[in-house]
Amino acid sequence: MDLGISGKRAAVAAGSAGLGLGTAIALANEGVHVAICGRDAARVAEAAAQVGHGCVGLVADVSSTPGAAGFVDAASEALGGVDILIPNAGGPKPGTFASTDLEDYEPALRLNLLSTVAMCKAAVPAMQARGWGRVVAITSVSVRQPIANLILSNTARAGVTGFLKTLALEVARSGVTVNSVQPGYHLTERIKGLGHPADIGRAIPVGFAGDPGDFGRLVAMLCSEHARFVTGTHVPIDGGTYLGLQ
Repeated sequence: MDLGISGKRAAVAAGSAGLGLGTAIALANEGVHVAICGRDAARVAEAAAQVGHGCVGLVADVSSTPGAAGFVDAASEALGGVDILIPNAGGPKPGTFASTDLEDYEPALRLNLLSTVAMCKAAVPAMQARGWGRVVAITSVSVRQPIANLILSNTARAGVTGFLKTLALEVARSGVTVNSVQPGYHLTERIKGLGHPADIGRAIPVGFAGDPGDFGRLVAMLCSEHARFVTGTHVPIDGGTYLGLQ
């Protein structure tokens, strides 16, 4: 299926690895001009080569609002504008209510909430002016079903979901859609770093852990012309992990 986005321009935050990289590859394969970012120059260059199709690799740290906004500005300059924005960032450190200090919450909110706000502030007004845009943020299934020992991520990602829903309603008539995708357990370095067992897929209803490439292709679909009637949604991509009805 032709997604109708060939020639569009996308900024994929934290696109040098994991789900961000999977998304960047999927968009590039649809003919989208892509810019990615990461903190390590060598890793960014390697990822940009893996994405191919003239992908632009930028060194940026989206854990701060200046870094997040700066990435979008640099991507816009390199690509001539940004039509598609994929807000994304690594997760904060694990912990429970008892083990997490109050001062740990502020960096987590900057990383997983305020960075998205900053990126949207930098990208969405120009999308509105052009009458077309797509924002698809990568959050977590923990927004629907909190994950044990991840209180910082659970808290910050729930906050960004509220922001995205509000933004979606405010810009809906301008041709800009705003959605999020909520990954469960995918085969990424983040999952390995949290100490999950190698056979974690056995605990997922479908029987296997997610693949970043499959994930990216679903994100690309939400960025497509065909998805113009889809906004304000938050889509679990979790192999059935979320057990609720809504």
